Amino acid sequence: MKSLIIAEKPSVAADIGKVLGVNRKYNGYIEDEQYIISWAVGHLVGLKEPEDYDLRYKKWRFTDLPILPAEMGLKPNASTEKQLNIIQQLAGRSDVAELICATDSGREGELIFRYIYDYIECQKPVRRLWISSMTDESIHEGFQKLKNSGEYDNLYYSAKCRSEADWLVGINATRAYTTLYSDLFSVGRVQTPTLALIVDREEELTNFVPKDYYEVVATFNSSSGEYSGTWFDGQISETKIFKPEKAEEIAAQVKGQSGKVVEVEKKNNRQKPPLLYDLTELQRQANKEFGLTAQEVLDIAQSLYEKYKLITYPRTDSRYLSDDMKQTVIDTINSIYVPPFCPAIDKLKVDDKIKLNFSKRIIDNKKITDHHAIIPTKKTPNLKSLPEKERKIYQTVVKRFLAVFYPDYEFQMTKVITEVAGDQFVSKGKIVKNEGWKWLYQKPESRKMEEVSKPEETKSEEEKEAEDEVAGSLPPLRKGQAADAISTEILKKQTTPPKPYTEASLLSAMENAGRFVEDEELKEQLRESSFGTPATRAGIIERLLKVGYIQRTGKTLRPTKKGKDLIGMVPKSLRSPETTGKWERGLSKISRGELEPQVFMKTIQRFVTHIVKNARMVRH
Repeated sequence: MKSLIIAEKPSVAADIGKVLGVNRKYNGYIEDEQYIISWAVGHLVGLKEPEDYDLRYKKWRFTDLPILPAEMGLKPNASTEKQLNIIQQLAGRSDVAELICATDSGREGELIFRYIYDYIECQKPVRRLWISSMTDESIHEGFQKLKNSGEYDNLYYSAKCRSEADWLVGINATRAYTTLYSDLFSVGRVQTPTLALIVDREEELTNFVPKDYYEVVATFNSSSGEYSGTWFDGQISETKIFKPEKAEEIAAQVKGQSGKVVEVEKKNNRQKPPLLYDLTELQRQANKEFGLTAQEVLDIAQSLYEKYKLITYPRTDSRYLSDDMKQTVIDTINSIYVPPFCPAIDKLKVDDKIKLNFSKRIIDNKKITDHHAIIPTKKTPNLKSLPEKERKIYQTVVKRFLAVFYPDYEFQMTKVITEVAGDQFVSKGKIVKNEGWKWLYQKPESRKMEEVSKPEETKSEEEKEAEDEVAGSLPPLRKGQAADAISTEILKKQTTPPKPYTEASLLSAMENAGRFVEDEELKEQLRESSFGTPATRAGIIERLLKVGYIQRTGKTLRPTKKGKDLIGMVPKSLRSPETTGKWERGLSKISRGELEPQVFMKTIQRFVTHIVKNARMVRH
């Protein structure tokens, strides 16, 4: 008896066949005495269209809404139906005892296989190949440890609910607004609230009125040396002066006066290394550093995973590794000991052996769902053979992978307050005590590695405070020390508007839906909720561009008139981060077995009915 393996695409089937030694080629599959390996080509099966339930739905009429099928049905994708028929014939063979699901190890991969399995009405048992890299070693090990398919039922239910919810909201809302306003308005469960973020930001920019303000900076001379300070009012952050005459008055009364240092505060700080990459953080970093779109990064990462086998599964939302991976990590670092990584790896060695500190910021089983963070595989890279973009993303992943094992970045912040003629001035300085992990992020000529920008999320508040104001250290000042204000300067500045979204900042906003909610209790509930998943966010952005709701202007994303018009039409509940955050939270609960799928779907059906009623009321 044989096992029928279903991969997600032909190239993956070929990789599996190579590892298992299956090489007899036929039309749509390969075979030997133990295995038959066939493949999908993306989604071979999808949800039925409205007209498949009733022909009258072929014509779009508002009076037919809402469309709420009693049971959602499946239909073949017409362009790939031939391959589906091949799989159906193979599954029905009398010598096939079981199926092995070898689609991508994630929510969408699970859905692709289960839809095929359900559509062909197969009853044979299923086992699951669940791997995190496409190396020969990983595939071989995965087949030694095949899982019971039932372990992934909740993941499938979550994927199925996501698919059906998107259909119900998209079909009904799109038809409602298109028929009422006589123009094609595509509406989506996730794409519409994402568009609302961009439109709201544009409104803030449009309504923003810049305001002039002034800062007074004094240069002080002390026995320890010269330094400068900025006038503040009560709190050191209150440096803005909105009346020019007040700034002139302060500058005049301080200039040439004797003062003294009234406070010297030194604080030792440390920044821990950044966390490992999940897909969203990798997309953000690559957008900021290389100007790559989220979709480009996903495609490049998928290529590095699938074609080059140099990184682990990229569509992950975890930034941690599991406890059983410690030896894998050490083996990986040894395997990638090639230029330009050698100097960076040498700093992790003690007596010529890799010595690592596996902290909770690296190893945490509780913070891993389907997959661990993105890291390099044990395959030794040939960087010269990689296309430029793939090389950049791979080196970015390697650099972060090494950085997490480096010591903390340590620095001393100094805050000095000088008082002159009753006015106070603040001066700040920073001294680096230990470069730690930031050694990796210095100029390439000194590190011998391609430069990648500093990970923004790792900056401490103290460092952010100091970065714009000081370039180095202050002289060794002490409390009570005399300091003369030898000169003053008035700086004229303007308040700045919020920045338009880039793909990097939009991905951050989509990942943190809860921060846009005003209700504190709900904000806490939605703390881990988001718009979409790491694997779908790039597609959502591309969809908004394709339907003409937003446009790229340089690196920024701006709404079009049509995008603004749509957000002006739809009710708050359809564009709200609260609604979307609750849904994504519900889908996560389903995947963990904490919520029944039918409960979630009843919520969606009620929402769709509300949307249709609201659309009619607003229009009439």
